[in-house]
Amino acid sequence: MNQEEPQATPTYASIEDFQKIELRLGTVLSVDVVEGADKLYLLKVDFGEATPRQILSGIREFVSPEALLHKQFPFVTNLPPRMLRGHESEGMILAASYAEQLALLNPTTPLPNGTRLR
Repeated sequence: MNQEEPQATPTYASIEDFQKIELRLGTVLSVDVVEGADKLYLLKVDFGEATPRQILSGIREFVSPEALLHKQFPFVTNLPPRMLRGHESEGMILAASYAEQLALLNPTTPLPNGTRLR
């Protein structure tokens, strides 16, 4: 991960742009290593839907399975499904990065799975 330079001229998103992105809280039910991929975890995440979603994330070099398991994080949940290493990913975990560091975001109070961020 590279340290990002501040933008000279900000790029603005309209409120309508922001509202298109569905951000929801989900609890990680399981964490598996993706065979043949150095960076990928396969997460099963509960969003309060009938079945958990499968989400692949390239955070393995920064986060242990124990730091993810049974914890709640925000995810983007309305991205089109994407195939990675033969597995379908149905969303994306939110994280912040700076230089060679990565931080996951946690709610300060647990809320019901599927709660939308605003």
